[in-house]
Amino acid sequence: MPTHHLNETERRAWLRLARTSHVGPVTFANLLSRFGSAAAALAEVPQLARRGGGRELFIPAEDAIARELDRLAKMGGRMIASCEAEFPHGLAALDAPPPCLMVLGHTALLQKEMVAIVGARNASALGRKLAARLSADLGAAGLIIASGLARGIDAAAHEATLSTGTCAVVAGGVDIVYPPENQSLYDAICKEGVIVSEMALGQAPQARHFPRRNRIISGLSRGVVVVEAAIGSGSLITANYALEQGREIFAVPGSPLDPRAKGANRLIRQGATLIESAEDILNVLHPMLGHSFAEPERPPNPTRGPAAVAEVELARLRTFVEEALGPAPIAVDELIRMAGAHPAGILTVILELELAGRLARHPGNSVSWA
Repeated sequence: MPTHHLNETERRAWLRLARTSHVGPVTFANLLSRFGSAAAALAEVPQLARRGGGRELFIPAEDAIARELDRLAKMGGRMIASCEAEFPHGLAALDAPPPCLMVLGHTALLQKEMVAIVGARNASALGRKLAARLSADLGAAGLIIASGLARGIDAAAHEATLSTGTCAVVAGGVDIVYPPENQSLYDAICKEGVIVSEMALGQAPQARHFPRRNRIISGLSRGVVVVEAAIGSGSLITANYALEQGREIFAVPGSPLDPRAKGANRLIRQGATLIESAEDILNVLHPMLGHSFAEPERPPNPTRGPAAVAEVELARLRTFVEEALGPAPIAVDELIRMAGAHPAGILTVILELELAGRLARHPGNSVSWA
């Protein structure tokens, strides 16, 4: 992936665009591809949103962003944009990567090979012991352990790898300790490891933030190890992201009588690698370590340029897309085929509707009404 070091003006524009309402990773990448820079995209998004039927977008003020970046720097942290060389290689290979990360601690750890270890917050004593043993052994083998700083399995994994390297991905700002009981662990990771988040400083974690956190945990890692997890748990969400991202999935089997084992047991039935020791994990990962992450093929964006499609054609396509969309996801490629139009037109309309807050994206490049 080509890299570019942002100057301070570009950095502020990059973060403002990433924080603009209705701009997720895919939309951010599309805007950057179409307009060439974050600053140019910021000038155009209000008009695109209005064309999609939305009201005024929230775009953070430049001075507010400048204050946040200055505060982060005073804490010893920094923002790393997805275009920069220091951005983690695993995340850079995602389609699309998170636009930026707020980072505290030893950023050099983000360039090393990682394995995620996740599991139940209400973990059993044996589960915590096994998570610590797996983490310590993987750390001794040179791997950084990524997890979510939650109580239970996450905390055990972090504590066991403070000396070898640990990465905590949090759902709030990097300055917010959650849960509060992990304050001492948070302090230790700030000194010995690295803490990462997409969220703004001071942002308290909310339920909708945890899937984004889980996507980063799996994206950073070569594989995800699930130690204990109930059906429907966040750990299984992390495993699902890992599957979408082409990462390896490992699971520790447990008693059918323990609800905390049902999620991991299900993963094994679905094809996850059953593991009992770090050696089981290393045997699978060894051929991959030291090699580049496979990046998805990204064809040139046909919406590049403000005059890609005539306005009369866009008006026709807006009517078509509004009639074709429903509550169930439909593939963007199918919309293009049904419309019998150049892809640029459909992609422009989708971008307008998404910026207006009316369209939702789903896995597999599918969309629906929000």
